Amino acid sequence: MFKLPKKYYLCCVTSLLLGISSNVMNASDVNENKLEKIETFQSENFSTRVRFIIIHYTSIDWENSLKVLTQERYGVSSHYLIPEDGDETYQEQVKIYQLVDEEDRAWHAGVSKWEERTNINDQSIGIELVNQAECSIRQGSQYDYTNNYVCLFSDFDNVQIEILITLLKDILSRHDEIKPTYVIGHSDISPDRKFDPGPKFPWKRLYENGIGAWYDDVTQKKYKKKFSSKMPSIGQIQCGLKKYGYGIEVTQEMDQQTFYVIRAFQYHFTPDKSNGRISIEMVSALWALLEKYFPETIKNDRLVGCNDN
Repeated sequence: MFKLPKKYYLCCVTSLLLGISSNVMNASDVNENKLEKIETFQSENFSTRVRFIIIHYTSIDWENSLKVLTQERYGVSSHYLIPEDGDETYQEQVKIYQLVDEEDRAWHAGVSKWEERTNINDQSIGIELVNQAECSIRQGSQYDYTNNYVCLFSDFDNVQIEILITLLKDILSRHDEIKPTYVIGHSDISPDRKFDPGPKFPWKRLYENGIGAWYDDVTQKKYKKKFSSKMPSIGQIQCGLKKYGYGIEVTQEMDQQTFYVIRAFQYHFTPDKSNGRISIEMVSALWALLEKYFPETIKNDRLVGCNDN
C-alpha cells in the first residue's frame, strides 16, 4: 500500500476541521505521490474465474480451424486447440496449441446454461478438437424437431485423445473448483443448438483417467431392474436432468426442450442409444449419476424436491 504525502494528509485534515470542502491537489503533490511498492496479504476469501471445462469439435480441418479460432472476423475462439493425426492440412506432430490465456475469456460457448449458471464463457476453459463431424438440416423436416438434422460423426484420433487427457489433468491440477460434473461438452450446455463433441467422444475413457463424471455400472443395473416394472414419470426425469445440471424446465411433457436435453445426455452417457427418446438405459444412468454425485437428491430411490412423484 502507498502513503499519501504528509502535506496532502494535513491539508485534508485541516479542511475537515474548518468545514472546508477541497479536492484539489497541486501538481507537485501528484509528482510526490509515487507508487513505489505494494505489499500483499493473501485473503482466503476468493475464487478463480474458471468453473467449467467445455469440450468441442471443430467440424473442419486444422487449417480452417486455426483460421476461424484466431481471426477477428469470425468472432469465435477457444483457449486450446488440438489437431488430429492424419489431417492433410497438418503436417507436424500432434501437440497442444494455446490460443487464449486461461485467465482471459474465450468466445466458445455462446448461449449456454449449466446448474442455473449462464454466460458459461465467463466461467470456463474451452478446448477445441479438430474433428470433421458434420451435421446438416434434413430437407423438409423443419417442423419435426425430432428428425430435423442428419449427423455424420467421426471417430476421435487416439493420439489426440491421449494429449487431451494430459492437458485436462494439468488444468484440473490447477483449478480445484472444477468438479467432475463440470467437465462437459458443448451440447450439454447448449443442447438445443449444438451436437459436439458428439456420441463418439470417449467420455468413459476420460473418467477412467480420473477426469469428469461417469456412473457406476452396479448402480445403473440396480435402477434398470427397478425401472423395468415402472419407469419414472416425464416430470421426474426432467427434474433429475435439472438436478444434474442441465438447463431444462419441468413441464411434465415430452416437449422440444426435453428431447434436446435427453439427446445431449445420451451423447454423453449412453452413446449407443442417442436418439433423444426416453429409454431405460438413459434413465437408469441418470439416477446412478445422481446417487453418486448428488446423493442428497435421492431418498429411497426417489428424487427429493420434485413436485411430480
